[in-house]
Amino acid sequence: MSDFIYLASQSPRRRQLLEQLGVRHELLLPEPGEDTESIEAVLSGEAPAPYVRRVTGLKLDAALARLKARGLPAAPILCSDTTVALGKTIYGKPEDAADAARMLRELSGATHRVLTAVAVQKGRKRLEALSESRVSFAAMTPAQIKAYVAGGEPTGKAGAYAVQGRAAAFISHISGSYSGIMGLPMHETAQLLRAIGFKL
Repeated sequence: MSDFIYLASQSPRRRQLLEQLGVRHELLLPEPGEDTESIEAVLSGEAPAPYVRRVTGLKLDAALARLKARGLPAAPILCSDTTVALGKTIYGKPEDAADAARMLRELSGATHRVLTAVAVQKGRKRLEALSESRVSFAAMTPAQIKAYVAGGEPTGKAGAYAVQGRAAAFISHISGSYSGIMGLPMHETAQLLRAIGFKL
């Protein structure tokens, strides 16, 4: 029985959340030339929940291939993906500062959903879960948006913000899983790990 899992994620927040659960983990990250961007492409007409589930599955497939190619010792693999959705519109990671500002303008004064899918594979067994939360943003002025984007926090974040960062000043209400909004819903993750026999 392995006493650690592989985390196939570059997110320092996911590492932090696993550490909080007391889960020993090793990173299973892509090679420098590995294409990870195309995995996150949205299919036409795809709804947010199926999208985030599909991307998480693809990330897990890529991680399994990586494990095999590197001849690493067997252990469960954990993958996760987070997306922000306003209605049926999916907000991924912003392409640049202008894209980040556009997203924040659209999310300002509205309530959006944050969907985080988690998948764990051990041997041939794959289990998955989906966490859905709601986040309400107060109205943000153009100057506030500009200052927030200039600080660099939106880079690499779905919906162009980090709930645990300076964006907290604009969040008036949250319902659901705070850790799920950060990128790894702890309750669902713990349930999945227990279900594959991993001792927490």
